[in-house]
Amino acid sequence: MKPLPEMDKKFNPLDYLICLKKPHYISGFSACVEHIPFAFALIQMIKPQVFVELGTHYGDSYCVFCQTVKELNLNTRCYAVDTWAGDSHAGFYSPNLNILERLRSHHDPLYGDFSRLVQSTFDEAVRQFEDGSIDLLHLDGCHTYDAVKHDYETWLPKMSPRGVIIFHDTNVRERDFGVWKLWGELKGQYSHFEFVHGHGLGILGVGKNIPMDIQIFLSSSEEEILRIRRFFFELGNLQVQLEEKNKQLEERNKRIDELLNSWSWRITAPVRWLYANLIAKVRKK
Repeated sequence: MKPLPEMDKKFNPLDYLICLKKPHYISGFSACVEHIPFAFALIQMIKPQVFVELGTHYGDSYCVFCQTVKELNLNTRCYAVDTWAGDSHAGFYSPNLNILERLRSHHDPLYGDFSRLVQSTFDEAVRQFEDGSIDLLHLDGCHTYDAVKHDYETWLPKMSPRGVIIFHDTNVRERDFGVWKLWGELKGQYSHFEFVHGHGLGILGVGKNIPMDIQIFLSSSEEEILRIRRFFFELGNLQVQLEEKNKQLEERNKRIDELLNSWSWRITAPVRWLYANLIAKVRKK
């Protein structure tokens, strides 16, 4: 596909105020938190009929995509594909973590009418989708070069003429990560945009008739790219800070609960009661 022609209209992030929304679900463990604001905006830009995420793990990004579909009242079918067993990069999960069960407890009541969590390998799941049926695909599985290239080539025929593929970790060049290498090979073939913060996120317009909003986004000039990157970097950084504050608050509340339920706190309750009454009597005098 040739680069998109220059657009008269320029991309304005403030046309997508949903990017300022607070996510309903944050696991506290995900590496994609910094891209949550853009995930909100991306769904509004594309309005996909079918969205598939390969490699959902804790589910932070997937739940944001689903939240956007629901809030915009879109007619979108969503599918999260994962074994929930882990891999060499994410690590192999202990059954005691109950990752999938925790995700289901949030996901199913809110999004179960239009979304499915598919516990399967990517190669097994691909047979469930017709060629040309997927408008938006998020590749976030095993990140070695061979693995991500295999996933891309296997799922590319499933992309519709409106198709857009996003790749996480395009800016990681350690621990045998190879997304950056595949991204370097593909971005010369399609219109594209890359965020460099949050381990990198690449957006690739693989369809011949991608929606106008995403066309405008992908045709941004070098000056506009810097502005867009800065906007979503700042929003993503705020999201990280908010998550850290929430973690601190949860830890503080946990310590308070542990103290209130401790043996020493209960056994000293009469002493505290006598002390409080003594102070009250002194203040009355």
